[in-house]
Formats: sequence, C-alpha cells, structure tokens
Amino acid sequence: MKKPHRRDQIAELVSREGEVGVDTLALRFGVSVETIRRDLTKLEDEGVLRKFHGGARPVLPRQRLHVEDSFEARMAHERYEKKALAQKLTQVVTPGETIFLDTGSTTLVACETLKTIEGLTVITNSVAAADALTHQSETKVYLLGGAYARGNSQTVGPMVIEQIGRFRADHAILTPTGIDATAGVTDSDPDEAEVARAMIKSAQNVCFLTVPSKFGRRAGFHVCDLDMVQTVLTERPPPADHLHALQIAEVALP
Repeated sequence: MKKPHRRDQIAELVSREGEVGVDTLALRFGVSVETIRRDLTKLEDEGVLRKFHGGARPVLPRQRLHVEDSFEARMAHERYEKKALAQKLTQVVTPGETIFLDTGSTTLVACETLKTIEGLTVITNSVAAADALTHQSETKVYLLGGAYARGNSQTVGPMVIEQIGRFRADHAILTPTGIDATAGVTDSDPDEAEVARAMIKSAQNVCFLTVPSKFGRRAGFHVCDLDMVQTVLTERPPPADHLHALQIAEVALP
C-alpha cells in the first residue's frame, strides 16, 4: 500500500474509532511500529489527529453537532481533494501578504501550503489553524479572541467581529458550506457566517476554497452573493449552471 493511501486510511480509522494504538495500526497495515509513528507525526503536523504515548486520537473531541458532519469526520473526508486544492493557494497568495483565514477542515489542510509562503501574516479565528501555522514555521499569526467554540476549535462572537474590523488584509481565504448559482455562498453555522462576512468586508480580495461536492449545496446562513467573490479555488470545474453563474459574476477559477 502506498504511503499517502495508508495515511488516509489511518486518518479515517482514528476518526471512526476515537483512539487507536500504534501496535494495532502496525498489525493492521503490515508495517513496522516506526513506520506508523512517522505516519502519525505527519498526520499530526497536518492537523488531522493528535498523538499520545502509544497511539493517536482525533484532533477534537466529539462535543458539538452541526448540520455538517463532525469536524474530525470532515478532516478525514476528501483528503486527497483538499490537499490538491490547498496547493492552488500559491496562485492567489504571494510572499509578504496579509490574509484572513477562517475555520474548517479544508482550512487546516491549507495551512501546510500557507506555511511555505514567505513573510505571510495570517489573521484567524481558528485555534487549530493558528497552532498548525506556527508549528515549525515563521508565519506571523494573529489569533482573534472571543468566545471559544470547542466543536470547531474557533473563536466567535462580537469580540471577534470587532477585532476583524481593526485589520486590513490582501485576501480573505474562506471555506464555505456551499456555493450555489442562486443562493450564493452559505454556511451552516450562524457564527461562522458572521465571521466570514466581517472578513470579506475588511479584505481587498475574497477567495473561497471548496471541494467539488459543495457546489449546489445550500446552508441556512447567507455569507455573500457571488459578485462579492474574486476567486474560487476548486479541483475541477463546477456543474454547468454554477459555472455559468460564476462567469456572469466575473469570478476567477484558476
């Protein structure tokens, strides 16, 4: 089994089982304990899981329910697509720029790419993203303070919104629940939608990262109309009706 495929399966297993031991993983995948430890270290660096002595557990406890799947389930889902998507960020973000970054499973995967861009300043409400960006990296990070929402490891509320207004950024890099031809960009969480709207207001350019499965999806809370968006990064072109709507709104799809 190839290394990336094995790591994806490890991530899914840890997400499903909650805690898995190193010896169990080594036996299951037919590799050495040392190989599993290297896999777990890599997955921890990517924000997918957390190691403990003798094993690994999900990055976050199962505390909060959303319309979307749980955070750890989303971290394990579509990881190949999210990695490929994150690498496209270098087409939008350049060295020395300042960006807003929201919270989400795609956001955490994107941190690995953002860490490679020199001189970057990141303003985020994601505690997990702040931790990932400062791990073995010189990225300058401002973590917005507010009410801590444990389920997605983020800060939300009026204090966060007020602080966002103090900053000006080159880009707002955001991860929506859905992008729809008629409903625009939406989120399943009202607090997250409010944060996204504030970041859009204080950014020069707006870029949404989305896996193809989110096109045509509608959630309960409006973030913005398509004509507020400069760029959508995705792995492959959306369905024709959504592509047409994005083209009319003059949204770039690099």
